[in-house]
Amino acid sequence: MKRKRMEGKGEEKKMEIVWQTPANPPERQDYIFRNGRRHVKPYYFEFISHVKNRWAGKTIVDLFAEEFKGRPYEYYVSAVKCGRIQVDGEMVPVSYVVKSSQKISHFLHRHEPPVLALDVSILHKEPEVVTICKPASVPVHPCGQYRKNTVVGILQAEYDLAPLFPIHRLDRLVSGLLILARSASKADMFRQQIEAGQVQKQYIARVIGAFPEHEKVVDANINYNAREGKSTAEVLNSSGGTSVKGKVACTKFTRISTNGIHSIVSCQPITGRTHQIRVHLQHAGHPIANDMLYLSNEVVDRSTEGMSADRAAACSDPSLPSKCGEDCSCENEENSSEDFSIDPMCTNCPNLAPKGYGGHEEGLWLHCVRYSGPGWIYECPYPDWASLS
Repeated sequence: MKRKRMEGKGEEKKMEIVWQTPANPPERQDYIFRNGRRHVKPYYFEFISHVKNRWAGKTIVDLFAEEFKGRPYEYYVSAVKCGRIQVDGEMVPVSYVVKSSQKISHFLHRHEPPVLALDVSILHKEPEVVTICKPASVPVHPCGQYRKNTVVGILQAEYDLAPLFPIHRLDRLVSGLLILARSASKADMFRQQIEAGQVQKQYIARVIGAFPEHEKVVDANINYNAREGKSTAEVLNSSGGTSVKGKVACTKFTRISTNGIHSIVSCQPITGRTHQIRVHLQHAGHPIANDMLYLSNEVVDRSTEGMSADRAAACSDPSLPSKCGEDCSCENEENSSEDFSIDPMCTNCPNLAPKGYGGHEEGLWLHCVRYSGPGWIYECPYPDWASLS
């Protein structure tokens, strides 16, 4: 439900603000298309969190300055004074000391990151299931800074499809087949089949070098480092030395074609670990040809191009605790004030995109082509990059 508030400072003219909550569905007019990217018009949103035990005893301003590092200290002072930050639904002084479990509301002007302006095309539509071809760079469902710029949000805005229940996930930078149930019961059926090992998955990737002609099975544990946003593959050496960390993982690979420089490879993950296909291809000596995170053993420094796509995806909204541990400043999106109202307190305005997105992102050459289970199969066409001619 939308809620109206009035606010202003000193002699400035007060402005009417319409605050949104997750109950407000995305609409077609919420999107702006520019320079090959889909943007979301900035909107007012209420973020809610509850005081953790380790936060208790801090002043409201110190709490935000220490835990929510996306904005300067002075912003939080002003936000508390004018009521954009409230405790248990009430305005409080900047010296207010928070207590465990109290509800904190942060009302802010939300700027979502842009995604590639590619269609979310419907492949198959039936009473209980919808399948789509997910474009790269678009997350499946709301997470971090993304809410409207998601597959679920776009389908609701452009096709009036809701509710939808994704029965599997694709990483934001991965494209291809995505299956969405149209009821919770249908979603549960799919998930039970997946958990029972009855569902087979197939992806294709464009990798470096001439991949071996015969089927190659990579059986190597996946150890995911959340801080770095990167996985590593580990195998037990023949002498049985140091124990292997991570989770058991297995992927089958089969070469489809090669030109000696690149190969198109069919990938069949037997397990489902974070970045499994990407790190197993790196382990096999044939990383995905445009995968900046796994082309070498070192994390590629892309500071001259803005934040890398993987790091950007890992970062949470500036109104949430920082997870990326790096300076998220880079070139700003072009001034776009003609498309939306500028908020005088917003630390992103007058730019359309939030800070930290340089616009150099591209999708991975990794694409989901097929899911199959007991009595059903869904497929997605190959992308253009799958042709080596």
